[in-house]
Order: sequence, then C-alpha cells, then structure tokens
Amino acid sequence: MENFVDFIRVFCKSGHGGAGSRHFMRTKFKAMAGPDGGDGGRGGHLILRGNAQLWTLLHLRWYKNVKAENGENGSGDNCTGAMGKDIVIEVPLGTIVRDEETGKVDAEILHDGEEVIFMPGGQGGRGNAYFKTATNQAPEHAQPGEPGQEGWKILELKVLADVGLVGFPNAGKSTLLSSITAATPKIANYAFTTLTPQLGMVEYRDDKSFCMADLPGIIEGAHEGKGLGHRFLRHIERNAVLLFVIPADSEDHGKEFRILKNELEQFNPELLDKQFLIAISKSDMLDDELKTAISAELPKDVPHVFISAVTQTGLQELKDVLWEALISEENKIS
Repeated sequence: MENFVDFIRVFCKSGHGGAGSRHFMRTKFKAMAGPDGGDGGRGGHLILRGNAQLWTLLHLRWYKNVKAENGENGSGDNCTGAMGKDIVIEVPLGTIVRDEETGKVDAEILHDGEEVIFMPGGQGGRGNAYFKTATNQAPEHAQPGEPGQEGWKILELKVLADVGLVGFPNAGKSTLLSSITAATPKIANYAFTTLTPQLGMVEYRDDKSFCMADLPGIIEGAHEGKGLGHRFLRHIERNAVLLFVIPADSEDHGKEFRILKNELEQFNPELLDKQFLIAISKSDMLDDELKTAISAELPKDVPHVFISAVTQTGLQELKDVLWEALISEENKIS
C-alpha cells in the first residue's frame, strides 16, 4: 500500500533561450563584410506525457529538482544555436500539474500518449543578421535569449474510474470490489483498511466492461481534512457515477447516506450533480420485512439495490443499474 503516491511537490525550471550572435562576416578583402550572427536556440521545455501503464506517481518521489537544458548561443555564418533538450515526465492518466504559489492548473493529462508543455523554455534571441535593413547594413544589435520559467509545481493524481465507491470504513466496499472485479484489495476489519484507491474492471454483458474504484473510507469531517480527508475526496471528482455502500447492520441507513452526501457537498458542491446509487451491503441475513423497513429510510430519488458479496446476491442487478447510470451520463455529455 505504501507504493501508492498521488501527490508530489517538485521544483521545476525550463531552459533559458540562447543569445543571438553579434557577428560580422570576414572575407579576405574585407574585415567586416556584413552581419551574419545566427539566432540563439530555444531553451528546453518541461513536458508531461500520459502513460496508461502507470497507476501512481511513485517513480517521481525522488524528483526534487527538474531542470531542462538552456539553448545554445547563436554563432557566425548564420548558425543557429542548438535547442536545449526537453525533459519529458511520464505520469498516470488523471494527473494534473498546478502552480504551488497561484494554485492555477497548468496541465491535465487524460489520454495515453498525450503530451502537454506545462513549462515552456525561453525563446532564443535573434542574431544581428535578422536586424539588417536597407538603411542599417551593419546592425550591432543582437537579442539576448528569453529566460526560462521556474517555480514549485504540484503533481496530483486523481483516479480515473467510471464508478466510485463511497462509504464509511468497513462498509464492505473492498469486499464488493473483489467480488465483481479481478481486483484483490487488502481487506481487514478495522478503520481505513483501504488507504489507497483500488481499481478493478467489472465485466458486463456482451463483452462490455466498466472501471470501478474503491476509494479510501470517509468519516465525518473529511472535507476539513480529518482522517484521509481531502486525499479521498479529490479522487471522487473524476468518477461519473458514485455508488454509496451502506451496510445492512447500520443503525440508521438514511442518516448514513446524508452524512456521506454532506461531506461531498462541503468539499465541492458540484459533486452533487453526479449520479448517485445506493448499495445495501451485507444483506444476506435480511428478510423481506427488514428490506422494506430499510427502503423506507432511504431517499426516494436515489435507486438502491440489496447485495451480498458473500452469497453473490444482487450483484448482477447492481451491474445492470450501474450500466444504465453510466449510459445515462454518457448521453448527457454527448
């Protein structure tokens, strides 16, 4: 579990542009035959590249300083200086980079192979040959290269999944995920068993599938940073559908749903625009009378399904409901 890293702070610096050359052509018969100073080379960019094989920022843990090469200066005979070497940082899909000082998001990576320049190198300066005109045949002027950019950047991973599981610790989310996907999350009976997001693919009918993420357990006050707090809520932002998992033995199912919903709203009100579904887990011991009583506690506008990962009860029905919700969300976007 300690191998999951979703937050990295790095000092970044793009390359300075090379200076333009202030050079004059020399011939056998004329010491200064005309300007021939070349332009300076561009400074190296800092680039993010999406890699679908990565699931964590762990490989960047020891990146404390990332500095691209400076561009080379121009030279005589109209030679342009070489460009500084770019630095490409490979990151998992769902990674954003933002400026630590301003909080502004500089780039976001969502697709495999996608490349974004999040810190461009400085342009090279023009050599004096560029400034030659009919009225100024021997310009002494050449430009210095533009400086690169520098500053502390935050790289942050938000898990990309179709369905996010929301619930208190020990609600049965990890057991559900392992029952309907090929994922093998660590499961134990204590708070915050799931300390990192676990992803699994749910096989559906006709060779269709969708991605489900078991997210770290939430507690009251998560929006204030208590428990795993913001780390948990940050991952929820990328899920199309949120499945609230509430155990059958909860003292008040309706209250538990309202607490969970309130934590999401306090963190980001836009989360309430997502599709909500409820799964009542550990329901293999419930009779029809108890199911009716629990249903009465739940909000009428949120579909709910009674499931048991142990007996496999209700899992196909749950898949059907989730698939319909995902299709509905997809139609909204298109």
